[in-house]
Amino acid sequence: MGSQQNFAHDTRYNGADAGDVSPIGGDNIPLQAQNKNGGHTAGVGRIESSDHVYDASQRHSETRGEGSKKRGLHFGEMGMFGSNKKRIPFMVYLFTTIQIAVFIAELVKSAQLTGSPIQTQPSVSPMLGPSAQILINMGSRYAPCMRNQPGVQDSTIKINWLCPDSKTLNANTDDKVCTLTQLCGFGDSVPNPLYTNPPGLAQDPAPNQWYRFITPIFMHAGFVHIGFNLLLQLTIGKDIERSIGSIRFFLVYMSAGIFGFVMGGNYASPNSSSTGASGSLFGIIAITLLDLLYSWSERRHPGRELIFIVIQIIISLALGLLPGLDNFSHIGGFIVGLCVGVSVLHSPNSLRNKIGDDHFGGPTYSGLGTPGVTSVAFPAFYRNPVGFFKGRKGLWWAWWILRAAFLVLVIVVFIVLLNNFYTNTSSCSWCKYLSCVPMESNRYCKNDSFLTS
Repeated sequence: MGSQQNFAHDTRYNGADAGDVSPIGGDNIPLQAQNKNGGHTAGVGRIESSDHVYDASQRHSETRGEGSKKRGLHFGEMGMFGSNKKRIPFMVYLFTTIQIAVFIAELVKSAQLTGSPIQTQPSVSPMLGPSAQILINMGSRYAPCMRNQPGVQDSTIKINWLCPDSKTLNANTDDKVCTLTQLCGFGDSVPNPLYTNPPGLAQDPAPNQWYRFITPIFMHAGFVHIGFNLLLQLTIGKDIERSIGSIRFFLVYMSAGIFGFVMGGNYASPNSSSTGASGSLFGIIAITLLDLLYSWSERRHPGRELIFIVIQIIISLALGLLPGLDNFSHIGGFIVGLCVGVSVLHSPNSLRNKIGDDHFGGPTYSGLGTPGVTSVAFPAFYRNPVGFFKGRKGLWWAWWILRAAFLVLVIVVFIVLLNNFYTNTSSCSWCKYLSCVPMESNRYCKNDSFLTS
């Protein structure tokens, strides 16, 4: 039996009339023999392998008969959305459970330290959540806890840091003044600056809580923040994971979230704290945009769907101006969602129509003259690496080169931004206003100085 391209998480099966079944595939679908033109002989089922997640509805429409009239597609009708509703979105449920548990821990800690689960003094938190100091202490992205920070390690004036249990914005009059080590928490991993004889940005050891690029994904600034994020995550996020699989969803979700916080670390105010899964969810929104663009001509009202996506983005960017959130995480997550989406998702419908579905599904290197057993655990590429690339058209090569280019681009930009965060500590003076509004309750945006007065 000849080899045939077969990816376990993308495989779609059609027909099962007779023949042997696959002991590994799990669907018990027999193979159907093919002629050299890709046709199928009678009497034997077929296992179809496809390099595309958007073709489920197309095959469904084909089964309704040749005379059935093609209808336009509503939002959610392409293969990306609802193509596998029986698949359990494990990652969405896992992330949601962790985020709810962490948020409850934030509220409990705030209640223990300040007497209220929500910041009420000196002003009410606009996100209806704990103070920035508690979020910093629990792992939000905060530059002074992660690197030698200008204005901190080179300061000759002792900085009185606001404590997690502080109820005022003035550390000089608070009866509980903290050190940087106490504010950052997680043991003694952040050494206190040497104010009397500062070594400057060469202080060694330097603060290095690098995991603050990851932990904020599971934290939220308040009820408004987590409510909006979970609403998006449990609706669109579930559909996306069901369509692209848990592994791809995990890659997009985590890479978008981490990249977003790295980007925020470079351009947001160094005196601001940032939390939330918004960067990850912007990566998911980017996937929905790709789905729309990939199947634009098949949609019934693509313009309406585009407007819906734009409205989501505008609302999220508006929320990103509030304390505790970071629009640079949103922007970075969206960029990575697009790049990683192009790299790990499948080809646009228009490209498949030009080249042919069978071409993307992988050429059949030898006919299946007799029924047999095919294991989805051994893709054709591994069984026949050379044959996998034979007979490919120019557009196929161009698309895969583009995929690789996007993947390389996002990796290079990530490395550059990460290196820049630790080596180039100069900041953009106006960039912070893309992520915050200078108001009294948001002193981190109003004043970059770490000295309190």
